[in-house]
Amino acid sequence: MSYVDGFVLVVPKKKLAAYTKLARMAGKVWREHGALDYRECVADDLKVKFGLPFTKLVKTKPSETIMFSYIVYKSRAHRDKVNARVMADPRMQEPPKDIPFDPKRMAYGGFKTIVAA
Repeated sequence: MSYVDGFVLVVPKKKLAAYTKLARMAGKVWREHGALDYRECVADDLKVKFGLPFTKLVKTKPSETIMFSYIVYKSRAHRDKVNARVMADPRMQEPPKDIPFDPKRMAYGGFKTIVAA
């Protein structure tokens, strides 16, 4: 079964274009180094009546939006190899001068796939 790195983060709406540019570059780098899939998804329908809405989970302000992102790998070992190559890539060495999100509000983790339908 595949392995997934998942992310939830908050982006100021006025910085969404800058975030999208950064995400496109990152997606290209991850795919070039072997990731099977790379997705960046912006919040669209968050007024749910069941469970904990993402807006309450990450305590967004009206001027912010939420990104749900994930990268798919063959396995955890494959993820570790891909991420090592990504982190060594020169394009990933220089962080942007103005990071378009607050890294302290980013949730991240690795997940084993248990169902793939």
